[in-house]
Order: sequence, then structure tokens, then C-alpha cells
Amino acid sequence: MKLCATNKGDGGVREIEGLRQKVDLDSWVRRAHFEFFRTFDEPYYGVCVRVDCTKAYAAAKRKGYSFFLYYLYQSIAAAQRVEAFRLRIEEGEVFRYDQIDAGSTLMRPDGTFGFGYYTYSEAIETFMAESGREVERVRGTTGLERRDVPNIIRYSALPWLDFTSLSHARRFAAGDSCPWISFGKMTEENGRRSMPMSIHVHHALVDGVDVGRYVECFQDLMNAEPID
Repeated sequence: MKLCATNKGDGGVREIEGLRQKVDLDSWVRRAHFEFFRTFDEPYYGVCVRVDCTKAYAAAKRKGYSFFLYYLYQSIAAAQRVEAFRLRIEEGEVFRYDQIDAGSTLMRPDGTFGFGYYTYSEAIETFMAESGREVERVRGTTGLERRDVPNIIRYSALPWLDFTSLSHARRFAAGDSCPWISFGKMTEENGRRSMPMSIHVHHALVDGVDVGRYVECFQDLMNAEPID
């Protein structure tokens, strides 16, 4: 097992406000790439990969955790370690956030869905307890509560579909730059469990190599024994 290390970035970052740092575009090595892709009508691109969740599913059940919240936790934990997944565009400037949280769709008993929001914590027990309360809260609501915060990854789960590709409904005028990650149906074959994962990212901030690092890091964390 090779646990992923935090990516410290490539310079050009100036500290402001504590929670985030403004990227100095003049010294940023990706400035040309940022300026190129930011002008696209559709700057997002996406990939679908298959994630082995054999060890993660067993660990979640052994600990008594919701498997959904368990893989959500590991996915957010991977995002903390890959700088590109912590970058956001705000009013034409690029910021790197110190912490990324999560927002996800959640099914309600009446067949509709709501949006849940989860604050990342390194302590998995803290995350599980707080996120479990959020799941119950959202399941008891109606309508759609959508928080306009930039330092999140937007998640969705489609446990009914073993998909091989996926697209999203998007408002292009909204200027979103958050990653969108979706998980599909877990299947089992020859004693191994796996599920599809779709990742859509803004190309002005995230390149293919960054997505590769993220997927590798996420898989490492899914294979690791949880540390409480």
C-alpha cells in the first residue's frame, strides 16, 4: 500500500484570510493553461474509472459505518492531498483553499432528493458522527437547500446504475469551478467489489495528471485500514 502524500503545489501562492490563499497568476506555472481554458464555453471535462472497494466495504462494515459516508470521507480526504482539487476561480482570480468539504445529493423517503453538506475532519469518527446527523436532517426536509460555497466538491450517488459514462446538468452562466464526482452501483465478481466513479473538473484548474494523482490517492485510501 502506498498512501498518498500531500501535494504542496508549485509556488505562486500568497496567504490571505487564513482559510484560502490567492494564487499569484504572474508567477504561476499554469497561468497560460488557466488563461486558455477559462475562455471555453464548456471548460469542464470528465473521466470514468472503476474503483476497487473490496477492502473499504469490509472496513466500513467492520466499523459499523455507512459505506456511502465511508467512501465519501476517503474521497474528500484524497482531495485535501491534491492541490488542483483545492483550487477555485472567484471573480477572475484563483484561490487555493486549505480545506475542502463536501456537498451531495441524498435520497428522501418520498423519492425526492435533497442536498447534504459535510465538513471534513481528519478524525473519521468525528466526520461519521457529524455527517450521520446531516443525513438524517436532510431526509426530514422538503425542497432544495443549496449552499453557495466554493470550497466543496459536489457529489452524487447513483447506486442503481453501473455506469460507464456520465454527464451533468449545468448552468454555464453560474461560473462554477468545483469538481463534480459521482459514484455508481457496487458490483461483485470473483470475490472483489468495485464501483464506477465519474470525475468532472474545470480544465483551467485541473489537468489530466492531477486527476490521475487524485484517483491513485483515493484508491490508496480505500485500500487502507481506517485510523480512528
